[in-house]
Amino acid sequence: MSDRAHVVLERDQIFASVFSVDGMQRERLILEYAKRSEAAFAPDTRKNYVNIIRGFKRWCAENGYSSDPPIPPLVLASYVDAMGGRIRASTIETRLWAINEMHRAQFLSPPSHHRLVELAMMGVKRRYGAGSRQVPALGKVDVLRAISSLGTSRIEVRDKALLWMATDTWCRASELANFRVRDLLRQDDGSSLLYIARSKTDQFGEGAYAFLSEKGTLAVLEWIELAGLRTDDPIVTKSQKNGQKRPLDGATISRIFKRCTGRTDVSAHSTRVGGVQDALRLGCDMSSIMVAGRWNSPEMPARYGRRLLASQSAAAKVSAAFADFE
Repeated sequence: MSDRAHVVLERDQIFASVFSVDGMQRERLILEYAKRSEAAFAPDTRKNYVNIIRGFKRWCAENGYSSDPPIPPLVLASYVDAMGGRIRASTIETRLWAINEMHRAQFLSPPSHHRLVELAMMGVKRRYGAGSRQVPALGKVDVLRAISSLGTSRIEVRDKALLWMATDTWCRASELANFRVRDLLRQDDGSSLLYIARSKTDQFGEGAYAFLSEKGTLAVLEWIELAGLRTDDPIVTKSQKNGQKRPLDGATISRIFKRCTGRTDVSAHSTRVGGVQDALRLGCDMSSIMVAGRWNSPEMPARYGRRLLASQSAAAKVSAAFADFE
């Protein structure tokens, strides 16, 4: 029996045991699950879950289905079909996760594990593809050019600090937003480390560090002094004088990137993609890239750099070696 089969069998046994208890005890378990899930999931995850379930219930109402669990496999397969070609396969899988969680919260078997739903998902991927759209890259040259165009006003000093942090650390928008002044750790050579207390791939707060260059450190220190930020204040905050010192959200950070670079196609994730591509051009190995971007596997950085990796592949090197053959 495969590992997955063992997991499915164990899960079904748990569900069966819950159904065997009396109604009052089951209600207590459901309430306990709701309370514990509040503490287990990040706020953004909970918000995304609520939005997905709201949208699913709306789709059910529009198509004459009940949205009360358990959701029949045929209904969920039709939901997958309806989303195919309109949204990415990875987004559909996220929506299925939310519907599964809605069932788990009531100790019901997750419906997306049914073979009909799995086949519907496979059909969507085969017809429309499983690839995800990659945001355009902002490499070091792009960011340095944007920084050099900025002046000395309050907002521009803040934006310089943000751009330096983004291009040096390869941090996600959520990580940039969460940095506090206390997370800036000075080094003897003038550079710094930024302590990442929690991230998308570190939900339980084991912590990690990101590099900040000497110039980046000076830009951040200039902003901290100008804004009068204290130890517990967020570094990436509003630029208005005497404004509330609250962290900016990811959408706002992306808008700053667009404004500073003059490009409407980039986002707060673009410097992460650009960092990987710059590293591959310089010949950095994948293990060092994974350390820099705090990836647990090479899958994502390889995806960011797949065009460059193709031109650096063994096939490309063999072709170059025999380029002069006649």
